Formats: sequence, C-alpha cells, structure tokens
Amino acid sequence: MDIVVCVKRVPMTQEVDLEIDAQRRDVRKDVLAYVINEWDNYAIEEAILLKEKHGGTVTAVTVGAEDDEEVLRRCLAMGADKALRIDPGDMTLDPFVVSKVLAGAIKGLPLDLVLTGVQADDLNEGAVGVMLAEQLSLPHCSVVTRVEPSEGALTVRVELEGGTDEVSKIRLPALLAIQTGINVPRYVSIMGIRKAAKKELNVVKAEDLGLTQDDLSPRTIIEELFPPPETAGAQLIEGDPATVAEEILKIIKEKGVSL
Repeated sequence: MDIVVCVKRVPMTQEVDLEIDAQRRDVRKDVLAYVINEWDNYAIEEAILLKEKHGGTVTAVTVGAEDDEEVLRRCLAMGADKALRIDPGDMTLDPFVVSKVLAGAIKGLPLDLVLTGVQADDLNEGAVGVMLAEQLSLPHCSVVTRVEPSEGALTVRVELEGGTDEVSKIRLPALLAIQTGINVPRYVSIMGIRKAAKKELNVVKAEDLGLTQDDLSPRTIIEELFPPPETAGAQLIEGDPATVAEEILKIIKEKGVSL
C-alpha cells in the first residue's frame, strides 16, 4: 500500500502571550517554537503502522519554506520512506490554495491512500483534508479513529457527536482525515533524525506544478486579527437560597430579559 501523508509545522501557542504583528493579519511567529501539528503526528504514525503490517511505502508531504523540512525529517525518522516539500514562494496560502498545491504535487505520486490530520493546531479550520479529497476526486472520511484494511477497501471508524461512532467501508484509493488518539505516536530521538538525513527529501516549487492563476488565488483573505475584548469578571452572589434567587431575578430583569 502506497500512502501519502500531508503534514504541517505549526507554532506552539500554549501558555504563551501571543502578540499581533505590525500588519494586524497574523500573530508574531518569530518568537515562537515550532512542532509538527498534533493531528498530523497521529496520521504519520498510522501510515507507518499500516506499512509495517501490510507493506508498501510512506511519503510525507508539506507545503512550506526550508525551515518546514524539520517536520519532514521527523517523519522520515519515524519510518517514512520519502519526503516532499512544496515551496510556495511568496504566495498567499489559505485552505483552498494549500489543497490545490498539494493536489498538484500528489497527483504525480503512486498512491492507494492519502492521510491528513483532521485539523491544524494553528488555525483550527479543518478544511484542507476535505478540499484535497475533492481536488483528487477521492472518496473520504473525516475524524477517523480506526483503520482496518481489506481487499481493495478500508473499514474505518469515524467519531461523531455525542460520543457515538460510525463504521463505514470505503474503497481505495481514498483520503482519511485522522483524529488524535487513533494510536500512540512513537518517540523520535535526535539520533533517529540524524539517520533520517540520508533518506530522500525532494523539493518542488508550487509554480512548477502547472496550476493556473485561479488555482493559486486564495478564497479567504484575513483583513484584521485582534484579541477578544476584555470583559468584567464574574459576579459572586452570597446569602441564603432565597436571597440569591431574588438577586438573580433582579439582575435578569436589569438585563432586559422577559420572564
């Protein structure tokens, strides 16, 4: 089984005071550390597990600059066979453009299965996987928590709302957007990353993929980014139940809520 996994390098924003950049269209990323997107980490692990059980190859693909090769080296150290970086140059990237660029590069690769993460930890849009499936004309499932290959198909478990799951059968080739928790991603050592430097990592420019100007025109433009306004703290009401209830009713009426 030939598997292509789309991965992304994202900034760590947990427990960090984020700052808006001078153009007010993004956060300042020059002061942030970067890691592989959490959902993508599970996707690459699932691809390697499938390869170990059923044979085949795993190719990791990312859209980004030279610094983003860091996540590709990590994927190679985990067990991927090849890696491909698509250099977007100075083009504006939104989910539509990213899906077009990925599709342009992936179409030339042998594949039975494409894996992505459900969403990216930076923007939380969760759109690239579904858009990529449409660009490649592949059947797809999203929020996948289990994958069981069979002859020419996959049985997949998909997480739904309310704690329920759905089991479906999907024909290959296909695209799956992987949910966290589907497996336990393996530890990657510094020595493993150094050894991975000998594996194949190719670079292609997005402009050389034969895409039209319309393909590379973003459908989403960020006009301004700003932190949410500060609000007043919670109001604590003390007293016996009758007093508390009376005070709550008073507050509700003052807010103009009709009872």
